Amino acid sequence: MAGAKSVIRLRDVSVCYRLANHRISSFKEWMIQLVRRNLQHRDLWALSQIDIELEPGDRLGVLGRNGAGKSTLLKVIGGVLRPTTGSVEVEGRLVPLLALGTGFDAELTGLENIYLNALLLGRRRAEIDERVPEIVAFSGLEDFIHAPIRNYSAGMIARLGFSVATAWRPDIILIDEVLAVGDAGFRQRCLDRLEELCERRCTVVLVSHSDNQLLEACDRGLWLDHGLCLADGPIEEVVGAYQEAQLRPAPEETGLESEAADRQ
Repeated sequence: MAGAKSVIRLRDVSVCYRLANHRISSFKEWMIQLVRRNLQHRDLWALSQIDIELEPGDRLGVLGRNGAGKSTLLKVIGGVLRPTTGSVEVEGRLVPLLALGTGFDAELTGLENIYLNALLLGRRRAEIDERVPEIVAFSGLEDFIHAPIRNYSAGMIARLGFSVATAWRPDIILIDEVLAVGDAGFRQRCLDRLEELCERRCTVVLVSHSDNQLLEACDRGLWLDHGLCLADGPIEEVVGAYQEAQLRPAPEETGLESEAADRQ
């Protein structure tokens, strides 16, 4: 999409967490340690100097091991976290699917949660009334829609959340492993829906541990490790490099932590 205006721009973005060197179980203990000057912290750079620019219709797949910084990246784009350094610019209506059950009330029924979640996404009551039949049909939860979602499985909650989030075309959608809990048939419907949204110039950022899912849903890949970007390019090349790296014996000390610190 040459010449298209970027909808997501990250420039030199780093995120640092201050972690206590020892576990503190209560506020009282924290105050005691503070008075005694025994509090010690270390810095953990969850992201280090990340640069990303995405245009309408781009489909970015983010991959890496647990703790690589994938979820932190989505939270930065979604405005949940402010970066320690760097700048983040996001333009357009953004829908985050960062955790199962976000925006849902366990005591309400599936139908009531459709209204609650859609209202939180900025939709008007009349808009929701019009889309409810489509949302319920897409989720496949017709037989359970009047039951409290405290009785839903993780897969059923994922179905409902995805169905509400994509019932209207967002400009940007962030997905963090939500599709991993659905059955194969529903995952395919989700991938088809994402393809349809991208054809209508929705930008997708997808985090997944499923290489096949990323290859099917995305055209660009971003490989993170210890907060560092190790590769950014066509999804096939990035997934191939990541898979090759997983086959190599892991050294006891990668040096990535110190490299991330040196780059600050």
